[in-house]
Amino acid sequence: MTKQIKFLLATAASCGLLVACGGGGGSSSSSNSVSTVTPTPTPTPPPPVSNAPTFTSGVFAPDSDFVAQCETPRTGIDPLTDRAYADSDGSNLLEKFWIRSWSNETYLWNTEIEDRDPNSIADKIAYFDLMKSNELSETGSGIPKDDFHFSEPTEDFVARRNSVAESGYGFRLTNVTPEDGSGGRDFRILYTEPDSPASALQDGQVNFPRGTRILSVDGADLLFGNDIDTLNAGLFPATAGEEHTFDVQDIDGTVRTFTITSEDVAPAPVNRTEILDTPTGKVGYVLFNTFSPFESETSLQEAFSELETENIDDLVLDLRYNGGGLVAVAAQLGYMIAGGDRTEGKTASLLQYNEAAGNTDPTSGEIVRPFPFFDTGLGFSLPTSTDLATVDLPRVFILTTGGTCSASELVINSLRGIDYEVIMIGDTTCGKPYGFLPTDNCGQTYYTIQFRSVNDKGFGDYSDGFSPADTTNTFSEQSPGCTVPDDISKELGDPEEALLSAALFYRDNDSCPITEPATAKSYAPAAKTRQSIVDGYELNLRNDPFETTADSYLDATLPTETP
Repeated sequence: MTKQIKFLLATAASCGLLVACGGGGGSSSSSNSVSTVTPTPTPTPPPPVSNAPTFTSGVFAPDSDFVAQCETPRTGIDPLTDRAYADSDGSNLLEKFWIRSWSNETYLWNTEIEDRDPNSIADKIAYFDLMKSNELSETGSGIPKDDFHFSEPTEDFVARRNSVAESGYGFRLTNVTPEDGSGGRDFRILYTEPDSPASALQDGQVNFPRGTRILSVDGADLLFGNDIDTLNAGLFPATAGEEHTFDVQDIDGTVRTFTITSEDVAPAPVNRTEILDTPTGKVGYVLFNTFSPFESETSLQEAFSELETENIDDLVLDLRYNGGGLVAVAAQLGYMIAGGDRTEGKTASLLQYNEAAGNTDPTSGEIVRPFPFFDTGLGFSLPTSTDLATVDLPRVFILTTGGTCSASELVINSLRGIDYEVIMIGDTTCGKPYGFLPTDNCGQTYYTIQFRSVNDKGFGDYSDGFSPADTTNTFSEQSPGCTVPDDISKELGDPEEALLSAALFYRDNDSCPITEPATAKSYAPAAKTRQSIVDGYELNLRNDPFETTADSYLDATLPTETP
């Protein structure tokens, strides 16, 4: 019953009562008559107006209509801009509408995204995960075109970009458990960070040499046990200063037990630099593990300054576990290798965006300009006034595995684009010619493929990776060199380690060494997404170079200020 109906009933009841009390029923006297007054109806209020956007398939508002309208706005200073957060009161729905419009504007294959109603999926991350192409690679290899879609909390992105130290021991693990699970879980040490607990000595023995197998942690069996909480707590300590006890097995079969204390450790982009004196000259060796932290610019400059001073005759660049990162640093590295005369006026990388964007960068609205081979600091961690060191050599040996991705592959492609001699030793790279500008909205950083990188010749079709010329991979791009499995029985930088040894052999003989099958055991896992297959329990294996992570992409970020 409406308010209007209630009002009319009340008026009629009052009139009836007045007639009954007036007497003289039929008298025409005005003093005794009762006038019936019809009240003015109360208008029906309009329905509330909704500010929520509406979904129409194929119709997109600009992403600027929804940006920074957050379900949970942040307050304080934004570390990405050093200004107050731009967040305003919004909703989960508005964040999903931003994802939809932003993906349509910037995604490389935007016409292949199924346009989904943001109201149809509650979780914004689940919604974002679907906003990508589901087509297969155009090379015919059968791999997904986009296997790189990713997002993470912005605070994690900022910490990695700024090389923030994280509690741990300073080792990098990989899971090499056989597919059938025989022998239990097999977690091995790939390398350790310099000056870390993992690389420290106890009783004259390095805690975690390369190839070490972890058997148990704090009494919890890693091979077959199901005490996953204890294992993860010991493998990945939450804070510095924690003590944990490990049982490990070395490559030679020796079993050791020791207690180790966690520290805050920041990964070193250049893990080690060696000068190898050989009968045919000096060979520089650089183990470079990530382009991502801003610190990578300074780390490379320090390494190549040493190599330049030593006046080396050849360079071996170890990128076997380098998942990629900053495009601009890759362009700097190309100059450091090849020198000014070979790179002057050449393009290291040109970014190609979706068809609708044309020669405009849809993330900034600016005309696309190529990345040259930079010969100075860019302001990530080196002043722009710094001249970069260069070894200025006519060729480079690059060590690769399936963990060699994105910016690492860009270095190979950029040098090939200027007809520079690249000799590959190892295995087929992962095949990521694609990249993005990491984009924060409301505390989540999104990585959606926005561009493809091409070299000075306009080539960028290496989604099946680069391989040494003797490969059996018919879909990959091939360079001179040798296919050699990644055997972890020797330390990285040791001239007897399989990949480095093959590079030194090729350097002297212009051919590949003959490797006995019995010594060619590879420790690269067959499935990049496998974490653990024993009894259905999953370990929190972080930083495995054969896993897809935020570093496994081309990042087009450029610094905004000079340090």
